[in-house]
Amino acid sequence: MLKDFNFYAPTRVVFGRNSEQQLAALISQYGGTKVLVHYGGASARKSGLLDRTFQSLRQAGIDFVELGGVVPNPLLSMVKDGIALCRREHVDFILAVGGGSVIDSAKAIGYGVGYDGDVWDFWDGKATPKSCLPIGVILTIPAAGSEMSSSCVITKDEGLLKRGINSDLCRCRFCIMNPELTYTLPTYQTAAGATDIMMHTMERYFSKYEDMTLTDAIAEALLRTVRDSVFEVLRNPEDYRHRAQIMWAGSLAHNDLTECGTEKDFATHRLEHELSALYGVTHGAGLAALWGSWARYVMPRHVSRFVQYAVNVMGVANDFAHPEQTALKGIEATERFYRAIGMPTSISELIGRTATDEEIGLMADKCSRGATITVGAMEVLNRDQMAEVYTMANH
Repeated sequence: MLKDFNFYAPTRVVFGRNSEQQLAALISQYGGTKVLVHYGGASARKSGLLDRTFQSLRQAGIDFVELGGVVPNPLLSMVKDGIALCRREHVDFILAVGGGSVIDSAKAIGYGVGYDGDVWDFWDGKATPKSCLPIGVILTIPAAGSEMSSSCVITKDEGLLKRGINSDLCRCRFCIMNPELTYTLPTYQTAAGATDIMMHTMERYFSKYEDMTLTDAIAEALLRTVRDSVFEVLRNPEDYRHRAQIMWAGSLAHNDLTECGTEKDFATHRLEHELSALYGVTHGAGLAALWGSWARYVMPRHVSRFVQYAVNVMGVANDFAHPEQTALKGIEATERFYRAIGMPTSISELIGRTATDEEIGLMADKCSRGATITVGAMEVLNRDQMAEVYTMANH
C-alpha cells in the first residue's frame, strides 16, 4: 500500500563555504527591515559568527535587535520575552543563529507576535496559528532539521510540558548552511545530532505503508551516509566533506522528503520529549536510549519492515529461514552503532540511574495527556503501552 502525499518544501538553501556572506541580501529579498537576531549560548559569540552577522547587517543598513540565551529544550518564558521585544521594537523578520532549539524558539516567537492570547494556546490545542513572522537561519548545529520543517517544539517552564505543533506558516524563508561552522561542535553534540538526523528518517521509514520503493531507497541511503560520516567527523572534526554530508542530511531527514508515500510514526520522539523535559538530557541521546526498546516492542508485528532495515541499512545478512532473527540483529546492530559513537542505549545509562516507577508513570501520563491521546502510527501506543516501553528502556 502506498499513501497519497503532498510534498511542500519552500525553504531556500544556500549551502557552502562563506555562504553566510549572502545574509543581508537574503534578508532584504524577503522583506526584512528590522530584524531580531536570536541565538543561544556563548559559542556563536566566541566563534565570531555573531560579530560577523551584526557587521553584515550594519553594512547593509538593516536595523536589528538581539536576544540570546536560548537553552536546549527551548523554554516558553524566552519565547514570551522575544514576543514582547518584537512588538516593542516593531520587528518584521527573525534571524535564528544556531540549531534546532534556537530555530524553534524563533518560530514560536514568530507565531506569537500577531496573536492576542497566550502563545502556549497553540501547543495546548486551544488555538491554531494564523500568522508567523518570516524567519531565516544561519545553521550551526545539524540535528533537528527545523530549518526545513514545519515543526516547532517548545517546553513550558511550569510543569516541564514539552510539546510540538506543525504548520507550514513557520517554514523558514531561507537557511544558510556552511559546514565549516560545525567544526567546533563537541563530540557528544556531534554524535547526538547524527542520532537525531537518522531518527527523523527512521520515524518515517518504519511505516505500515511499504510500497514507495524510491522513498525507501532515499531513506536508506541517507541513513547509511550519516552512519558512515559521523565516524569520520569524530576522528577529524574539520573533515569538510563529511560535515557537509551530515549537514545536508539533517535538512533532508526532516523536510518530509523521506515521508513521501509513507506515514510518519514519531512515537519514539514523543516518548523522548518527556525524557528530555523531565531530566534535561540531550534530545538525540534520549532517542538512542529509547529506540531499541520501542523497536523490540513493535517488531514482532512488523517483521518484514525490520528485516528490510537490517539488511539494507545495517548490512545484516538475511537469514531467510528466521526473519525475526534478522530483524532483531538489525536492532542490535543499531544499538552497537549508538554505543560506538558514545550514545546511551537505556534510560539508566542516559541519566546515571534507573528511573523510578513514579517517574515512568509521570512520563507516560504526560505523553498521553492523562491517557486521553495515543502516539505512533505504524503501531499506536496508549498510556499503558507507553509505560511498558519506558520500563523496557529503563535497564
